[in-house]
Amino acid sequence: MANYANLPAPTPEGGLNRYMQEIRKFPLLEPEEEYMLAKRWVEEQDTEAAHRMVTSHLRLAAKIAMGYRGYGLPQAEVISEANVGLMQAVKRFDPEKGFRLATYAMWWIRASIQEYILRSWSLVKLGTTSGQKKLFFNLRKAKNKIGALEEGDLRPENVKTIATQLGVTEAEVISMNRRMSGGDASLNATVGSEGEGTMQWQDWLEDEDADQAGDYAERDELETRREMLGEALEVLNDREKDILTQRRLSDETVTLEDLSAQYDVSRERIRQIEVRAFEKLQKRMRDLAREKGMMADA
Repeated sequence: MANYANLPAPTPEGGLNRYMQEIRKFPLLEPEEEYMLAKRWVEEQDTEAAHRMVTSHLRLAAKIAMGYRGYGLPQAEVISEANVGLMQAVKRFDPEKGFRLATYAMWWIRASIQEYILRSWSLVKLGTTSGQKKLFFNLRKAKNKIGALEEGDLRPENVKTIATQLGVTEAEVISMNRRMSGGDASLNATVGSEGEGTMQWQDWLEDEDADQAGDYAERDELETRREMLGEALEVLNDREKDILTQRRLSDETVTLEDLSAQYDVSRERIRQIEVRAFEKLQKRMRDLAREKGMMADA
């Protein structure tokens, strides 16, 4: 892969404003230019072409990373992990598939960030199922929507609402909320960020007890599954990817009604496309898991 030692790197000392100013200097790519650069990388391993594709998408990585504030981790490190995912996406990007790099890269960026957060939180061992991981990454947002961000236990009606929205049990909501709000780290402190003003999210609060190195076997498995996801997505067409992303993989779930208006089809048709796309993705993931000798529950 290309040498990225000269890429701008976010640091707590330098501040995010300075970093954002640096990455705005890199121009965005037109579709034709992006295609030619990707071809040069795939066919000739042209490191300069790969470097240009990465730098032109640093703003995308930073924007996605900003959506993961509030987990008690330094925002500079979250952005760095987003950049790692971006580089992996560029490395594996196939321009002949017919979609833009940004569409492909956002999957890798999110996967890299989420892996880092799960590694870094001491409650990671609780996030062993897809439902628990979804609860971990969506609990604060769900609480915010119903105005229940105060510390302490949730009211029974709020527990029921969140459990229904996220498709988990009420017991799981209670357990996760206690660990996130009072067990492993305090997520409600207001802090400053080196001259950038007071922030309402805990961008610079670090969990000193977190195992940053993580378990190597778990990291290897997560890396393999992330690669499998990138491969599995290739079985979906552009519409299926977009609908599945907006319905199941985005931070903000888009309603069937909104998507039916966007695509000018019925809500039932959107639901059918979503289900079909998810089934196709699951099947491809299972096939890849068997090929790689992993458990069939991938």
